[in-house]
Amino acid sequence: MASPPLLEREFLEKLERLTIHWHKSFAGLVGGHNMSRFAGAGQEFLDHRTFHHGDDLRAVNWRAYLRLEKLFLKMFQVEPRVPVRLLLDSSGSMTAHGGRKFDYARKLAAALCYVGLVRLDSIAIHGFSGRLERRIFSTGGRHRFPGVMDALASLHPGGPTSYQAVVRDFIGAYSQRGLVIVISDFLDDNGCERALQYLADFGHELMLLQIWAEEDRTPPWTGQLELRDAETGAALKLDFDEAARAQYTRAFDEYCSGVETMAMRSGGRYAGIATSQSLESVLFGELIRVRGIA
Repeated sequence: MASPPLLEREFLEKLERLTIHWHKSFAGLVGGHNMSRFAGAGQEFLDHRTFHHGDDLRAVNWRAYLRLEKLFLKMFQVEPRVPVRLLLDSSGSMTAHGGRKFDYARKLAAALCYVGLVRLDSIAIHGFSGRLERRIFSTGGRHRFPGVMDALASLHPGGPTSYQAVVRDFIGAYSQRGLVIVISDFLDDNGCERALQYLADFGHELMLLQIWAEEDRTPPWTGQLELRDAETGAALKLDFDEAARAQYTRAFDEYCSGVETMAMRSGGRYAGIATSQSLESVLFGELIRVRGIA
């Protein structure tokens, strides 16, 4: 029996009016959504999207309306486009708590990819743990999205995290600057901030989306515990009481604040996302608030 799709069609239709945003100016580049929607010299027709209230009637495909009695907007491409690269954490720490973090992160990546494809952005997705994994690349409109969902569904998380090695691989693979979206819990024994800062210093714009389960921030256990690292298997025994829980939560919040500070200092954006939040509330709430999408 075929597994269900990562995202249902009804949910995808709600994403049609969203746009991935970037703030930096990349020399010689414009975005896939920064395009003319009228026929003209040097412009290539790529796709239609559903007409929404407020869209320009001059871009409607009236021939399609006469045949189908539905309004569709014509989309044209102007090259070159700002490349969007999405790094999806597929390390062992994302499998903690029944794999909820990885499942959530994968669905968020799929939703952002769909938003980009509708607006004709070019999207490259890489899973990563200790190294940058194979690329899932798509461009040219929503009709390419089913292949993206299949590729994301085939990813299997595991292994230790190394942001230093991943950023080194990324810089070697991509010389052209663009928007880099990182979906991760940002847990790395050697730290992630210095490597991500190097990525920003290289000229990329960062959007850091930190995923956590409620147990990551507020562990529900007390008493004598044996904790085991999801990536290395290392064990730690400790006594955990209410005071220790409060101290742990403060330390977790401070770590998240450090990742946010790094993103904002480099001109990027940050959002902390709990897996208990609905994907729709994140896309239409948190990410709009931080001006990651609009």
